[in-house]
Amino acid sequence: MATWVLSQCGLKPLPQAIPRSQLQRTPTKNTRFFPSKHVRLADLKLRPTGPPRGPLLPTRVSAPLRVYPISEEDDEAEKRTRNGVVNEEGGERGGGGGGGGEEFFDPGAAPPFKLADVRAAIPKRCWVKDPWRSMSYVLRDVAVVFGLACGAAYLNSWVVWPLYWAAQGTMFWALFVLGHDCGHGSFSNDPKLNSVVGHLLHSSILVPYHGWRISHRTHHQNHGHVENDESWHPLSERIYKSLDAITRTLRFTVPFPMLAYPFYLWSRSPGKRGSHFHPESDLFVASERKDVITSTACWTAMVGLLVGLSFVMGPLQLLKLYGIPYWIFVMWLDLVTYLHHHGHEDKLPWYRGKEWSYLRGGLTTLDRDYGWINNIHHDIGTHVIHHLFPQIPHYHLIEATEAAKPVLGKYYREPKKSGPLPFHLIGMLIQSLKRDHYVSDTGDIVFYQTDPKLGGGGSSSSDAK
Repeated sequence: MATWVLSQCGLKPLPQAIPRSQLQRTPTKNTRFFPSKHVRLADLKLRPTGPPRGPLLPTRVSAPLRVYPISEEDDEAEKRTRNGVVNEEGGERGGGGGGGGEEFFDPGAAPPFKLADVRAAIPKRCWVKDPWRSMSYVLRDVAVVFGLACGAAYLNSWVVWPLYWAAQGTMFWALFVLGHDCGHGSFSNDPKLNSVVGHLLHSSILVPYHGWRISHRTHHQNHGHVENDESWHPLSERIYKSLDAITRTLRFTVPFPMLAYPFYLWSRSPGKRGSHFHPESDLFVASERKDVITSTACWTAMVGLLVGLSFVMGPLQLLKLYGIPYWIFVMWLDLVTYLHHHGHEDKLPWYRGKEWSYLRGGLTTLDRDYGWINNIHHDIGTHVIHHLFPQIPHYHLIEATEAAKPVLGKYYREPKKSGPLPFHLIGMLIQSLKRDHYVSDTGDIVFYQTDPKLGGGGSSSSDAK
């Protein structure tokens, strides 16, 4: 029987050098070797524990054996692997191969690759910035914006206006994305060109270019960090519970979160202070204050232009041509930026302390498919690679993402395919707002928790590591 057990473990027994009569088991009180007198030999499992302390015997057994009773749970745990790394229950290295066991993926575990590995997988041509190509997108979008406005004003029909609002609001969002590329420096290698184009595009839709550019840089540099992230970062339990009922409801009830962007520009998120318009804000350092003043002046000039136009064409016509499309743009911006960091079917981690790193934080971002809108808003849905390498121009993001997927493995989450229009994202948004309310005040790896009073049920138990 012992020979059969050893053969099942892939080990060869020791040569029999003692007569069988002397090998009969004798009573023993060694509970370390036999934890229970009720354990049968068929219930025992042999495990190597490491190299022997004494001289090796002349056999093919590479390590001494310790015997444990095994349970069904232990056996299942043995079959699981954790992100391709040996897990604490004894799983195998290599992502589940060998034995056909179920693979266990922990999104909060440190990835088995480095940022340099992802970078090396991306073709060199993806890093090349073509200012002429970038400007062609600007000219295209500006032409569409003016064409839509002229067409709607000429027809002036209530059948046309709702279609115009949806289309023009989407085009305002497209202009924002191009200005966003200027802020990252992916528009061109010329900082002056980036600044001029960025100011023209962002000021036209009431965004302070430098103020937003600097805060967005902070967001990228601290993505996935509970306290240091800037955009749609989670509220700690302490801050969440300090909010009054009205603020809490507005933050987590559709459509109010989708109208938040202008208020964020003025006063940032709960728990943070400062304004994107004020040069003395906590967002900026002394060397950036002149830039902030320039952008605030451009924003003010645009407001003045809109006021003047309201006297020329009337406030109602200005509302129809500019005001309502502006709020559609705001809804696009809040929807896209929120769902790039929330709303996945599995809980994704947020980090603080020593567990956070640029790579781990960036890997919590999500790609989204927007159907026909992908090309209109310049493939901003390919967000994971953009977050890790914001210098890559938007027209190379799809190729760069495909090249990086083999390295990212399960840390890259394929987006759900969209129809012509991304209506499926509305359900994801609503579900996330019902579920993702706050994170624990403690722990370096934390996950969103649900307030049962606000979410209509769900767990509110601590979920931190």
